[in-house]
Amino acid sequence: MALGDGSRREFLKAGAVAATAMSWSASSYARIVGANDRVQVGVIGCGDRMKSSLIPAFQEHAKKLNFEFVAVSDLWNRRRDEGAAYIQKASGNPIAECRNNDELYARKDVDAVLIATADFQHALHGVEAVQAGRDAYVEKPTAHTMDDARKFLAAVKSTGKIVQVGTQRRSTPSYQKAAEYIQSGKFGDIVMVEMTWNVNQPGRWRRPAVVPLLKEEDTDWKRYLLNRPVVPFDARKYLEFRLFWPYSSGIPDQWLVHQIDTVHWFTGLPHPRSVVANGGIYLWKDGRQNWDTMTAVFDYGPLDDPTKGFQVQYSSRFTNSASGVRELYYSNGGMIDMDKQTVSPTGGLQAKDAAEMGMKANLLPSFSLVEHAESVSSGANTGGDPETSANMRNWMECVRSRKTPNAPIEAGYSHSIALCMTVAAIQTGEKVTFDDKTQSVMAGGTVFV
Repeated sequence: MALGDGSRREFLKAGAVAATAMSWSASSYARIVGANDRVQVGVIGCGDRMKSSLIPAFQEHAKKLNFEFVAVSDLWNRRRDEGAAYIQKASGNPIAECRNNDELYARKDVDAVLIATADFQHALHGVEAVQAGRDAYVEKPTAHTMDDARKFLAAVKSTGKIVQVGTQRRSTPSYQKAAEYIQSGKFGDIVMVEMTWNVNQPGRWRRPAVVPLLKEEDTDWKRYLLNRPVVPFDARKYLEFRLFWPYSSGIPDQWLVHQIDTVHWFTGLPHPRSVVANGGIYLWKDGRQNWDTMTAVFDYGPLDDPTKGFQVQYSSRFTNSASGVRELYYSNGGMIDMDKQTVSPTGGLQAKDAAEMGMKANLLPSFSLVEHAESVSSGANTGGDPETSANMRNWMECVRSRKTPNAPIEAGYSHSIALCMTVAAIQTGEKVTFDDKTQSVMAGGTVFV
């Protein structure tokens, strides 16, 4: 499916219409629970993210919306046993243990699933879910290869199942207000976006206490690899996958997609026009393959008019936490600071500078996007927070209403394009573009695989 018209709004509109129509097909209708029926949910991948954030978020709304957990699927027997015990304690329900997703989907009591597996598995596990007739909440990133992204988008479109992507900013009030403000035209044209995500954590994404506990005979390494190349068992690549390609790209997979997704959402643009990137492993020499420091520069704008647009500067490091997490949107009249959740005239065109060119001052008013709201970016951690809870509730409500959720598959597909372009820029050192006709990432004039 091509996005050559450059309009993400039309893309989303068309996708929503198509998904709504297909969601009421005869085959899909058979799995839609009634308004008063309990929705029974399975957990796929019961690791840190699932236990620290998704399960608590689900439980916060389960009683009121009449949802319950019934089963857990995890390849590692230790995590499967511990996960079942954890969910049973949290929910008060007996939890069935499944060795893999085939066993889970063979059950008749699973209507929907929460998926929080390794980064590279999200798209293919999402495909399995919807093709098995289940709605799904699927953690980000959606995909870091275009082949996986295209498969997931096509599967959701063809089945009409309800899929929520784990980019929870889309269910956060301050971000919703910012989107509304920018799209109203009151902010003016975006001229620059600056994004950072900095920590000083040598142990980020490391699991030194857990890695020695994982033995090959206690899991299913071949099933874990899915469509990745067959390699010998490696407990680090299983448990510390974020440090190793092709299981993750690290910083882009984990953090870039959260922030770049807001650019697509706020502007209606489906993807960058180009990306360049640089970085390296400058400090944490622990065998990792993915960078501990990176900077990427994105060009955005109408796909058919290169004279219009803006730049996104993105930087992230594990080696010094100064500046923390920031998202700053600039127009000629001022800026939006998503950390402070404010609009201000900071940097706007002053009267003295405007008068020299026979122009008037251009200064935005100062106001809070959400009064008394807590900072979204108080730390480099997107788990266990009100935003995840809101995103989970939105998905649960949409499972019942069959409406399009706040973070639909189209949003996941768009952030996947930006992610795949960034990966290509990292791995080739080239200026990377995107071919809308073929839906392919291009590096140095050739298709990047």
